[in-house]
Amino acid sequence: MEFDENRFKVIDHPLVQHKLSILRDKNTVTKDFRQLVTELAMLEGYEAMRDFPLEDCVVETPLETATFKRVAGKKVAIIPILRAGLGMVDGILALVPSARVGHVGMYRDPETHEPVQYYCKFPPSIEDRTCLIVDPMLATGGSLIAAIKYLRDAGAKDVRALTIVSSPEGVKAVLDYDPNVRLYTCALDRELNDAAYILPGLGDAGDRIYGTL
Repeated sequence: MEFDENRFKVIDHPLVQHKLSILRDKNTVTKDFRQLVTELAMLEGYEAMRDFPLEDCVVETPLETATFKRVAGKKVAIIPILRAGLGMVDGILALVPSARVGHVGMYRDPETHEPVQYYCKFPPSIEDRTCLIVDPMLATGGSLIAAIKYLRDAGAKDVRALTIVSSPEGVKAVLDYDPNVRLYTCALDRELNDAAYILPGLGDAGDRIYGTL
């Protein structure tokens, strides 16, 4: 399955691959798993914000005054899909401490595998912000598609999704649903199993982040 490279990117940096291999290991303990999710989110966020516009700024160094570059007033909103998405928020905030954080609460119905919303709140002026939806796992795409819909309905124009492990089925569903969304992931895995879990995957990210296995 091939995807539009302008809208879908796998972050294959050696550090990402190394950390992800440890993340997948069933013997990785909760503390280390949580820290790795934060680190991977930071590395991924670096790539997802690569195209932010710059402007000139004048800086007085200890030796002279010179002109340099800074981000041109870009406003960022981080939108974790609860609960697993919360594990990625600190990694993005480390890059953009001024970002606002919204929340979308959903769970997957065990029978239909469809998302069920129980909470949704976004920062003000969402239409003027670059919205980074974060969720470690992209399986069927149902939860991410729902989050994108909520943001679009609220007026968001620049929507980007960051996941750690994705299935081909989920990527296709998301890109087909919204022709303008951009999707970043650390790994494109093989497939979904009959229970809609990603293979080879890493298990339930939320349970592993919070130690509720």
